[in-house]
Amino acid sequence: MPKVIGLTGGIASGKSTVSELLTAHGFKVVDADIASRQAVEKGTKGLERVKEAFGEEAIDENGEMNRSYVGEVVFNQPEKRLELNAIVHPIVRDIMEKEKEQYLNEGYNVIMDIPLLFENDLQDTVDEVWLVYTSESIQIDRLMERNDISMEDAKARVYSQISIDKKRRMADHVIDNRDTKLELKQNLENLLLEEGYIESYSEDVL
Repeated sequence: MPKVIGLTGGIASGKSTVSELLTAHGFKVVDADIASRQAVEKGTKGLERVKEAFGEEAIDENGEMNRSYVGEVVFNQPEKRLELNAIVHPIVRDIMEKEKEQYLNEGYNVIMDIPLLFENDLQDTVDEVWLVYTSESIQIDRLMERNDISMEDAKARVYSQISIDKKRRMADHVIDNRDTKLELKQNLENLLLEEGYIESYSEDVL
């Protein structure tokens, strides 16, 4: 029987890389970030509700959501973040649920790629949780390099989430990503072998 696996991790932990590797092994990935963008695409009811809640400035000249404006508003006004979440989250859940059911009906194991899985208390919506783990110091370094931001800003983003070490204790399985991409791939394939999803290592892991 196909399984539904929640994939999560801290910011800049390497979760997207793991999703790509799992796709190569035949898993179907349902991505919360993609669903979040679909929920407020041009012409959707979701975007119309954002406009009603945040005003005309929330829509850019192309008729799409002005993400920088909305992002600044929710950063400075916590109540507006709650309002945005109340609009977007139900739509995102609906999009992801439909996609998940389609893949399950086709016989695939499904990865629910959810960055804030623990923060939103969604662990009971999946069969098990896999965490992509790296240290907070590596998270901060990667975030500074990837987003070209200061250490202070990087720390603020990392510390805004449940700590990676607490998430590690909450997860069913941990995929270590503190070293190279090849070592990450090996750690993932160790798990896939143990759980019976694959029968042998990839050639570059041997």
